[in-house]
Amino acid sequence: MTTATPDPTAKAATPDPTAPAPATTATLDPTNPTNPTAPTPEAERLRRWRLVLGGGGADGTGCALSGRDAAMDGALSSLYGREKGRGANGGEGGRRSAGLGASAPGVARWLGDIRTYFPSSVVQVMQRDAIDRLGLSALLLEPEMLAAVEADVHLVGTLLSLNKVMPETTRQTARAVVRKVVEQLEKKLAQRTRATLTGALDRSARISRPRHRDIDWDRTIRANLKNHLPEYRTVVPERLIGYGRAARSVKKDVVLCIDQSGSMAASVVYASVFGAVLASMRTLDTRLVVFDTSVVDLTDQLDDPVDVLFGTQLGGGTDINRALAYCQSRITRPTETVVVLISDLYEGGIRDEMLKRVAAMKASGVQFVTLLALSDEGTPAYDREHAAALAALGAPAFACTPELFPDVMAAAIEKRPLPIPDMAEQR
Repeated sequence: MTTATPDPTAKAATPDPTAPAPATTATLDPTNPTNPTAPTPEAERLRRWRLVLGGGGADGTGCALSGRDAAMDGALSSLYGREKGRGANGGEGGRRSAGLGASAPGVARWLGDIRTYFPSSVVQVMQRDAIDRLGLSALLLEPEMLAAVEADVHLVGTLLSLNKVMPETTRQTARAVVRKVVEQLEKKLAQRTRATLTGALDRSARISRPRHRDIDWDRTIRANLKNHLPEYRTVVPERLIGYGRAARSVKKDVVLCIDQSGSMAASVVYASVFGAVLASMRTLDTRLVVFDTSVVDLTDQLDDPVDVLFGTQLGGGTDINRALAYCQSRITRPTETVVVLISDLYEGGIRDEMLKRVAAMKASGVQFVTLLALSDEGTPAYDREHAAALAALGAPAFACTPELFPDVMAAAIEKRPLPIPDMAEQR
């Protein structure tokens, strides 16, 4: 008997067939461990492999599904099913391909089914697969279907890419979906971001006559090492260095320069949320600029990140040099400015000019941060030659998760080394 290789696309949505059987199943009475109707470990493994392989004569399991398992298998087969004419319930084995078709009601029912049988994280993976494998982007322009989709950052990116062709009847539903995701991200990220950056702004203002609770003991000890008294094993703090307290006036200028090419969709979503959070802090003057081959300043829309997102236009080329030229022209206090470039560095403009602008900004005192991505998807594809050139200028480029971003910004504000993650660990 010939066995089929498990389809890797289906693994995301099904249990590991080699994992131990769960403590209870649909036929196991938990109050009676000796229940003779409980499946054996071998039967459970065959069941899991059957769900992974999708059935047909080549699956080699000889395992029939019923009830909830059959319904789950049907939902998987609709997305990862076999070629037309080679159904999941039997017949000749074959290569997996799409099976949902283009019916909006059918897709809406399928979306409801997968939410019934799979956890939210798996539902989001299957939705992304459906959009990519089956070309369902056009169906997202229908309000009824859009309302049935599980909202996440990747769906927001897809909606933004469809923004310009979206009919007016769908636009309000799409904005509601985007707002739901944005509010979830703000709730998750805003409090820690404000707390981290408020502390960094306080510490960035040093004072020489601090109150006891404001003394920076680390810097004070280092500044007074010449007053070390070995016999007393102490240092006489002749000069105190303390943290200042950030006043309500603006202390730092922040420029977020975001690449809106199609590959940067998740980064655009997170950057827009962080931009709105930073703009809400009175001690920061925040500017948000998006670019492809043109440059758009969305600073006046930062009070609502949903407006920012719908002001972007994902796709198109990339001219980093042009975007940095615009940002550079808006810098009035170089030594108090942090510029954050979020881009995969695939430059379509003038490379040498781009590098010269970065060098000039750093020489003037600007804290320059390059993020290859602002997302939780691991190391992105990026232009390694440009990344190496920026690193040589003292502006290392690295991928950053949303959780790490507040710490990166705090380090830039305080002008200390950035907490650069190990790129190898992100792969």
